[in-house]
Amino acid sequence: MSTRQLTYSPFDAEVIADPYPVYRQLREGAPVFWSSRAGTWVLSRHVDVSAALGDPATYSSASGIFPTPPGVDMTELFLPMLIMSDPPRHTQLRQLVSKAFTPRRIAGLGAQIQTLVDDLLDETPETDAWDFVSGFAGPLPAIVIADMLGVPREDRDRFRAWSTTLIQSNPARGEFGAGLDAAAALYNYFAAFLAERRAHPQDDLMTALVQAEVEGEHLSEDELLGFCLLLLIAGHETTTNLLANSAVILAHHPESRRELADNRNLVPAAVEELLRYDSPVQGLSRTLTRQVDLHGKTMATGDTVLLLFGSANRDDQAFPDADRFDIHRTPERQVALGRGIHFCLGASLARLEARIALQALLTRHRDFDVDLDAAIRLHSGPIRGFASLPIQ
Repeated sequence: MSTRQLTYSPFDAEVIADPYPVYRQLREGAPVFWSSRAGTWVLSRHVDVSAALGDPATYSSASGIFPTPPGVDMTELFLPMLIMSDPPRHTQLRQLVSKAFTPRRIAGLGAQIQTLVDDLLDETPETDAWDFVSGFAGPLPAIVIADMLGVPREDRDRFRAWSTTLIQSNPARGEFGAGLDAAAALYNYFAAFLAERRAHPQDDLMTALVQAEVEGEHLSEDELLGFCLLLLIAGHETTTNLLANSAVILAHHPESRRELADNRNLVPAAVEELLRYDSPVQGLSRTLTRQVDLHGKTMATGDTVLLLFGSANRDDQAFPDADRFDIHRTPERQVALGRGIHFCLGASLARLEARIALQALLTRHRDFDVDLDAAIRLHSGPIRGFASLPIQ
Protein backbone atom coordinates (compact mmCIF):
# COMPACT_ATOMS: atom_id res chain seq x y z
CA MET A 1 0.00 0.00 0.00
CA SER A 2 1.38 3.41 -0.95
CA THR A 3 1.52 6.17 1.63
CA ARG A 4 -1.02 8.03 -0.48
CA GLN A 5 -3.49 5.18 0.12
CA LEU A 6 -2.57 4.54 3.78
CA THR A 7 -5.13 5.59 6.39
CA TYR A 8 -5.00 5.24 10.14
CA SER A 9 -7.05 6.23 13.17
CA PRO A 10 -7.00 4.53 16.58
CA PHE A 11 -10.80 4.62 16.46
CA ASP A 12 -11.14 2.60 13.22
CA ALA A 13 -12.97 -0.70 13.76
CA GLU A 14 -10.34 -2.66 11.84
CA VAL A 15 -7.56 -1.11 13.94
CA ILE A 16 -9.37 -2.00 17.17
CA ALA A 17 -9.76 -5.58 15.92
CA ASP A 18 -6.10 -5.95 14.84
CA PRO A 19 -3.81 -2.90 14.67
CA TYR A 20 -0.58 -4.72 13.86
CA PRO A 21 -0.77 -4.92 10.03
CA VAL A 22 -1.28 -1.17 9.72
CA TYR A 23 1.44 -0.55 12.31
CA ARG A 24 3.90 -2.39 10.06
CA GLN A 25 2.79 -0.29 7.09
CA LEU A 26 3.35 2.88 9.11
CA ARG A 27 6.80 1.83 10.32
CA GLU A 28 7.96 0.79 6.87
CA GLY A 29 6.39 3.49 4.71
CA ALA A 30 5.32 6.43 6.88
CA PRO A 31 7.15 6.54 10.24
CA VAL A 32 5.90 10.12 10.66
CA PHE A 33 2.31 10.03 9.47
CA TRP A 34 -0.37 12.73 9.47
CA SER A 35 -3.74 11.16 10.29
CA SER A 36 -6.40 13.54 9.04
CA ARG A 37 -9.04 11.23 10.48
CA ALA A 38 -7.60 11.51 13.98
CA GLY A 39 -6.18 15.03 13.58
CA THR A 40 -2.72 14.08 14.81
CA TRP A 41 0.76 13.09 13.77
CA VAL A 42 1.61 9.45 14.44
CA LEU A 43 5.02 8.03 15.39
CA SER A 44 5.33 4.26 15.00
CA ARG A 45 9.01 3.25 15.19
CA HIS A 46 10.58 2.20 18.46
CA VAL A 47 13.51 4.60 18.16
CA ASP A 48 11.20 7.59 17.58
CA VAL A 49 8.65 6.69 20.25
CA SER A 50 11.43 6.11 22.80
CA ALA A 51 13.10 9.41 21.91
CA ALA A 52 9.81 11.29 22.31
CA LEU A 53 9.13 9.67 25.69
CA GLY A 54 12.60 10.78 26.78
CA ASP A 55 12.05 14.40 25.69
CA PRO A 56 9.13 15.80 27.74
CA ALA A 57 10.35 19.35 27.14
CA THR A 58 9.44 18.95 23.46
CA TYR A 59 6.65 16.38 23.71
CA SER A 60 4.44 17.89 26.41
CA SER A 61 1.76 16.03 28.37
CA ALA A 62 0.12 19.10 29.90
CA SER A 63 -2.46 19.58 27.13
CA GLY A 64 -3.73 16.01 27.29
CA ILE A 65 -2.53 12.52 26.46
CA PHE A 66 -5.66 10.89 25.07
CA PRO A 67 -6.07 11.04 21.28
CA THR A 68 -9.41 12.46 20.16
CA PRO A 69 -10.86 13.13 16.70
CA PRO A 70 -10.74 16.67 15.23
CA GLY A 71 -13.18 19.05 16.88
CA VAL A 72 -13.60 16.90 19.99
CA ASP A 73 -12.68 18.33 23.41
CA MET A 74 -12.36 15.80 26.22
CA THR A 75 -10.54 18.06 28.69
CA GLU A 76 -13.67 18.62 30.76
CA LEU A 77 -13.52 14.94 31.76
CA PHE A 78 -10.31 15.39 33.73
CA LEU A 79 -9.04 17.20 36.79
CA PRO A 80 -5.27 17.77 37.17
CA MET A 81 -3.42 14.46 36.81
CA LEU A 82 0.18 13.39 37.30
CA ILE A 83 0.19 11.82 33.85
CA MET A 84 -1.06 15.08 32.30
CA SER A 85 1.57 17.43 33.71
CA ASP A 86 5.08 18.63 32.88
CA PRO A 87 8.03 19.57 35.08
CA PRO A 88 8.44 21.29 37.44
CA ARG A 89 4.92 20.53 38.73
CA HIS A 90 5.13 16.93 37.51
CA THR A 91 8.32 16.44 39.55
CA GLN A 92 6.62 17.78 42.68
CA LEU A 93 3.49 15.69 42.13
CA ARG A 94 5.49 12.52 41.53
CA GLN A 95 7.49 13.08 44.71
CA LEU A 96 4.29 13.54 46.69
CA VAL A 97 2.51 10.52 45.23
CA SER A 98 5.60 8.30 45.44
CA LYS A 99 5.65 8.80 49.20
CA ALA A 100 2.30 7.02 49.37
CA PHE A 101 3.03 4.48 46.61
CA THR A 102 6.21 2.89 47.92
CA PRO A 103 7.80 -0.41 46.80
CA ARG A 104 7.39 -1.67 50.37
CA ARG A 105 3.65 -1.01 50.25
CA ILE A 106 3.37 -2.82 46.90
CA ALA A 107 5.54 -5.79 47.93
CA GLY A 108 3.41 -6.23 51.03
CA LEU A 109 0.37 -6.91 48.86
CA GLY A 110 1.66 -10.24 47.54
CA ALA A 111 -0.07 -12.52 50.05
CA GLN A 112 -3.32 -10.58 49.80
CA ILE A 113 -3.28 -10.79 45.99
CA GLN A 114 -2.55 -14.54 46.13
CA THR A 115 -5.53 -15.14 48.43
CA LEU A 116 -7.79 -13.06 46.19
CA VAL A 117 -6.62 -14.88 43.05
CA ASP A 118 -7.26 -18.25 44.69
CA ASP A 119 -10.73 -17.18 45.82
CA LEU A 120 -11.66 -16.01 42.32
CA LEU A 121 -10.34 -19.19 40.70
CA ASP A 122 -12.30 -21.31 43.20
CA GLU A 123 -15.41 -20.02 41.44
CA THR A 124 -14.23 -21.09 37.98
CA PRO A 125 -16.66 -23.56 36.33
CA GLU A 126 -14.97 -26.81 35.33
CA THR A 127 -16.95 -27.41 32.13
CA ASP A 128 -19.04 -24.41 31.15
CA ALA A 129 -17.70 -21.30 29.43
CA TRP A 130 -16.61 -18.60 31.86
CA ASP A 131 -16.34 -14.86 31.27
CA PHE A 132 -12.69 -14.30 32.10
CA VAL A 133 -13.15 -10.52 32.37
CA SER A 134 -16.14 -10.32 34.70
CA GLY A 135 -15.10 -13.42 36.65
CA PHE A 136 -11.38 -12.82 37.11
CA ALA A 137 -9.45 -10.16 35.17
CA GLY A 138 -11.87 -7.39 36.12
CA PRO A 139 -12.52 -8.05 39.82
CA LEU A 140 -8.88 -8.81 40.72
CA PRO A 141 -7.32 -5.35 40.15
CA ALA A 142 -10.55 -3.58 41.14
CA ILE A 143 -10.49 -5.21 44.57
CA VAL A 144 -6.73 -4.65 44.96
CA ILE A 145 -7.05 -0.93 44.16
CA ALA A 146 -10.12 -0.56 46.39
CA ASP A 147 -8.29 -2.26 49.26
CA MET A 148 -5.18 -0.11 48.75
CA LEU A 149 -7.27 3.05 48.87
CA GLY A 150 -9.26 1.76 51.82
CA VAL A 151 -12.55 1.75 49.91
CA PRO A 152 -15.13 -0.78 51.16
CA ARG A 153 -15.24 -3.92 49.04
CA GLU A 154 -18.99 -3.62 48.63
CA ASP A 155 -18.32 -0.61 46.39
CA ARG A 156 -16.04 -2.48 43.97
CA ASP A 157 -18.85 -3.31 41.51
CA ARG A 158 -19.67 0.38 41.24
CA PHE A 159 -15.97 1.13 40.71
CA ARG A 160 -15.79 -1.41 37.92
CA ALA A 161 -18.94 -0.07 36.25
CA TRP A 162 -17.82 3.56 36.41
CA SER A 163 -14.32 2.77 35.16
CA THR A 164 -15.55 0.60 32.28
CA THR A 165 -18.09 3.24 31.21
CA LEU A 166 -15.40 5.91 31.17
CA ILE A 167 -12.98 3.75 29.18
CA GLN A 168 -15.66 2.56 26.76
CA SER A 169 -16.84 6.09 25.89
CA ASN A 170 -15.57 6.48 22.33
CA PRO A 171 -15.32 10.15 21.27
CA ALA A 172 -15.18 9.06 17.63
CA ARG A 173 -18.80 7.98 18.03
CA GLY A 174 -19.79 11.10 19.96
CA GLU A 175 -20.11 9.20 23.23
CA PHE A 176 -19.70 11.88 25.88
CA GLY A 177 -22.70 11.78 28.19
CA ALA A 178 -22.08 8.40 29.81
CA GLY A 179 -18.36 9.11 30.22
CA LEU A 180 -19.02 12.48 31.85
CA ASP A 181 -21.60 10.93 34.19
CA ALA A 182 -19.15 8.19 35.20
CA ALA A 183 -16.36 10.72 35.81
CA ALA A 184 -18.71 12.89 37.91
CA ALA A 185 -19.78 9.87 39.96
CA LEU A 186 -16.16 8.94 40.63
CA TYR A 187 -15.19 12.48 41.58
CA ASN A 188 -18.15 12.80 43.97
CA TYR A 189 -17.37 9.45 45.56
CA PHE A 190 -13.69 10.23 46.06
CA ALA A 191 -14.40 13.78 47.33
CA ALA A 192 -16.58 12.40 50.12
CA PHE A 193 -14.08 9.66 50.87
CA LEU A 194 -11.14 12.09 51.05
CA ALA A 195 -13.09 14.27 53.49
CA GLU A 196 -13.77 11.23 55.66
CA ARG A 197 -10.07 10.24 55.69
CA ARG A 198 -9.03 13.75 56.69
CA ALA A 199 -11.35 13.52 59.66
CA HIS A 200 -10.56 9.87 60.45
CA PRO A 201 -7.10 8.75 59.18
CA GLN A 202 -6.56 5.04 58.54
CA ASP A 203 -3.66 2.83 57.49
CA ASP A 204 -4.46 2.99 53.77
CA LEU A 205 -3.30 4.67 50.58
CA MET A 206 -6.02 7.34 50.65
CA THR A 207 -4.85 8.55 54.06
CA ALA A 208 -1.22 8.43 52.90
CA LEU A 209 -2.11 10.57 49.88
CA VAL A 210 -3.92 13.12 52.05
CA GLN A 211 -0.95 13.32 54.42
CA ALA A 212 1.85 13.24 51.80
CA GLU A 213 4.10 16.30 52.01
CA VAL A 214 7.22 17.51 50.20
CA GLU A 215 8.92 20.71 51.33
CA GLY A 216 5.79 21.77 53.20
CA GLU A 217 3.45 21.24 50.24
CA HIS A 218 0.51 18.85 50.00
CA LEU A 219 -1.55 17.69 47.04
CA SER A 220 -4.46 20.02 46.30
CA GLU A 221 -8.02 18.71 46.41
CA ASP A 222 -8.23 18.62 42.62
CA GLU A 223 -4.85 16.87 42.38
CA LEU A 224 -5.96 14.26 44.92
CA LEU A 225 -9.16 13.62 43.00
CA GLY A 226 -7.27 13.47 39.71
CA PHE A 227 -4.82 10.95 41.09
CA CYS A 228 -7.60 8.75 42.47
CA LEU A 229 -9.21 8.65 39.04
CA LEU A 230 -5.86 7.95 37.37
CA LEU A 231 -5.12 5.16 39.83
CA LEU A 232 -8.51 3.60 39.20
CA ILE A 233 -8.13 3.67 35.41
CA ALA A 234 -4.39 3.05 35.04
CA GLY A 235 -4.10 0.62 37.94
CA HIS A 236 -7.35 -1.19 37.28
CA GLU A 237 -8.23 -1.14 33.59
CA THR A 238 -4.65 -1.60 32.40
CA THR A 239 -4.14 -4.71 34.54
CA THR A 240 -7.53 -6.11 33.52
CA ASN A 241 -6.59 -5.73 29.87
CA LEU A 242 -3.10 -7.17 30.40
CA LEU A 243 -4.63 -10.30 31.92
CA ALA A 244 -7.32 -10.66 29.26
CA ASN A 245 -4.87 -10.11 26.40
CA SER A 246 -2.53 -12.63 28.04
CA ALA A 247 -5.26 -15.26 28.20
CA VAL A 248 -5.85 -14.89 24.45
CA ILE A 249 -2.14 -15.06 23.61
CA LEU A 250 -1.55 -18.12 25.79
CA ALA A 251 -4.63 -19.86 24.40
CA HIS A 252 -3.15 -19.39 20.92
CA HIS A 253 0.31 -20.60 22.00
CA PRO A 254 -0.35 -23.90 23.84
CA GLU A 255 3.30 -24.99 23.91
CA SER A 256 4.34 -21.78 25.66
CA ARG A 257 1.36 -22.05 27.99
CA ARG A 258 2.31 -25.57 29.09
CA GLU A 259 5.96 -24.64 29.45
CA LEU A 260 4.98 -21.80 31.79
CA ALA A 261 2.74 -24.18 33.73
CA ASP A 262 5.71 -26.54 34.19
CA ASN A 263 8.21 -23.83 35.11
CA ARG A 264 6.92 -20.94 37.22
CA ASN A 265 10.35 -19.28 37.08
CA LEU A 266 9.64 -18.36 33.45
CA VAL A 267 6.53 -16.33 34.32
CA PRO A 268 8.17 -12.98 35.23
CA ALA A 269 9.98 -12.75 31.88
CA ALA A 270 6.85 -13.98 30.11
CA VAL A 271 4.88 -11.07 31.61
CA GLU A 272 7.31 -8.66 29.94
CA GLU A 273 6.82 -10.46 26.62
CA LEU A 274 3.03 -10.39 27.05
CA LEU A 275 3.22 -6.63 27.68
CA ARG A 276 5.32 -6.21 24.54
CA TYR A 277 3.35 -8.50 22.27
CA ASP A 278 -0.11 -6.99 22.84
CA SER A 279 0.20 -3.82 24.91
CA PRO A 280 -2.85 -2.85 27.04
CA VAL A 281 -2.24 0.81 26.15
CA GLN A 282 -1.45 1.04 22.44
CA GLY A 283 -0.48 4.71 22.48
CA LEU A 284 -0.75 8.09 24.17
CA SER A 285 -0.59 11.62 22.81
CA ARG A 286 1.74 14.54 23.36
CA THR A 287 1.69 18.19 22.23
CA LEU A 288 4.75 19.77 20.61
CA THR A 289 6.31 22.78 22.32
CA ARG A 290 8.52 23.45 19.28
CA GLN A 291 8.81 22.52 15.61
CA VAL A 292 10.21 19.03 15.01
CA ASP A 293 11.65 17.84 11.68
CA LEU A 294 11.76 14.06 11.45
CA HIS A 295 12.02 11.64 8.51
CA GLY A 296 11.42 14.43 6.02
CA LYS A 297 8.27 15.69 7.74
CA THR A 298 7.77 18.93 9.67
CA MET A 299 5.58 18.83 12.77
CA ALA A 300 4.66 22.32 13.95
CA THR A 301 4.57 23.82 17.42
CA GLY A 302 1.20 23.01 18.98
CA ASP A 303 0.58 19.91 16.87
CA THR A 304 -0.42 16.73 18.67
CA VAL A 305 1.62 13.56 18.23
CA LEU A 306 0.33 10.06 18.96
CA LEU A 307 3.12 7.81 20.24
CA LEU A 308 2.23 4.23 19.27
CA PHE A 309 3.58 2.00 22.06
CA GLY A 310 1.96 -1.03 20.46
CA SER A 311 3.75 -0.41 17.17
CA ALA A 312 7.10 0.35 18.84
CA ASN A 313 6.84 -2.97 20.66
CA ARG A 314 6.41 -4.81 17.33
CA ASP A 315 9.36 -3.07 15.63
CA ASP A 316 11.81 -5.62 14.20
CA GLN A 317 14.62 -3.09 14.60
CA ALA A 318 14.18 -3.26 18.38
CA PHE A 319 12.93 -6.82 18.76
CA PRO A 320 14.05 -9.32 16.09
CA ASP A 321 11.12 -11.22 14.58
CA ALA A 322 8.86 -8.96 16.63
CA ASP A 323 5.57 -10.49 15.46
CA ARG A 324 6.58 -13.81 17.04
CA PHE A 325 5.54 -14.45 20.66
CA ASP A 326 8.54 -15.85 22.55
CA ILE A 327 8.52 -16.37 26.32
CA HIS A 328 12.31 -16.78 26.23
CA ARG A 329 12.81 -13.30 24.84
CA THR A 330 14.11 -10.57 27.17
CA PRO A 331 12.28 -7.49 25.88
CA GLU A 332 13.96 -5.02 28.20
CA ARG A 333 13.23 -2.10 25.88
CA GLN A 334 9.48 -2.65 25.61
CA VAL A 335 7.52 0.56 26.20
CA ALA A 336 4.10 -0.80 27.17
CA LEU A 337 4.39 0.98 30.53
CA GLY A 338 5.99 4.10 29.14
CA ARG A 339 9.50 5.41 29.68
CA GLY A 340 11.23 8.39 31.23
CA ILE A 341 9.55 10.72 33.72
CA HIS A 342 6.10 9.35 32.92
CA PHE A 343 7.02 5.69 33.39
CA CYS A 344 3.99 4.03 34.96
CA LEU A 345 3.99 4.61 38.70
CA GLY A 346 1.98 1.41 39.18
CA ALA A 347 4.21 -0.78 36.99
CA SER A 348 5.42 -2.88 39.91
CA LEU A 349 1.84 -3.50 41.05
CA ALA A 350 0.68 -4.50 37.55
CA ARG A 351 3.61 -6.89 37.18
CA LEU A 352 3.02 -8.40 40.64
CA GLU A 353 -0.68 -8.99 39.95
CA ALA A 354 0.04 -10.47 36.51
CA ARG A 355 2.72 -12.85 37.83
CA ILE A 356 0.57 -14.14 40.67
CA ALA A 357 -2.57 -14.38 38.52
CA LEU A 358 -0.93 -16.21 35.62
CA GLN A 359 0.98 -18.62 37.84
CA ALA A 360 -2.22 -19.56 39.66
CA LEU A 361 -4.29 -19.77 36.48
CA LEU A 362 -1.79 -22.05 34.75
CA THR A 363 -1.37 -24.22 37.84
CA ARG A 364 -5.09 -24.92 37.94
CA HIS A 365 -5.86 -24.85 34.24
CA ARG A 366 -3.03 -26.03 32.02
CA ASP A 367 -5.37 -26.21 29.04
CA PHE A 368 -7.96 -23.64 28.09
CA ASP A 369 -9.37 -21.98 25.01
CA VAL A 370 -11.03 -18.65 24.30
CA ASP A 371 -14.03 -17.92 22.09
CA LEU A 372 -13.01 -14.82 20.15
CA ASP A 373 -16.17 -14.97 18.04
CA ALA A 374 -18.24 -14.40 21.17
CA ALA A 375 -15.76 -12.00 22.82
CA ILE A 376 -16.50 -8.26 23.01
CA ARG A 377 -13.56 -5.92 22.51
CA LEU A 378 -13.22 -2.52 24.12
CA HIS A 379 -13.92 0.22 21.60
CA SER A 380 -11.96 3.04 23.17
CA GLY A 381 -9.21 3.76 20.68
CA PRO A 382 -5.75 3.22 22.17
CA ILE A 383 -6.93 1.10 25.12
CA ARG A 384 -6.69 -2.53 23.96
CA GLY A 385 -8.60 -5.20 25.80
CA PHE A 386 -11.94 -6.93 26.20
CA ALA A 387 -15.24 -6.08 27.82
CA SER A 388 -16.09 -9.79 27.74
CA LEU A 389 -13.95 -12.86 27.00
CA PRO A 390 -15.52 -16.36 27.16
CA ILE A 391 -12.97 -18.96 28.22
CA GLN A 392 -13.29 -22.71 28.71
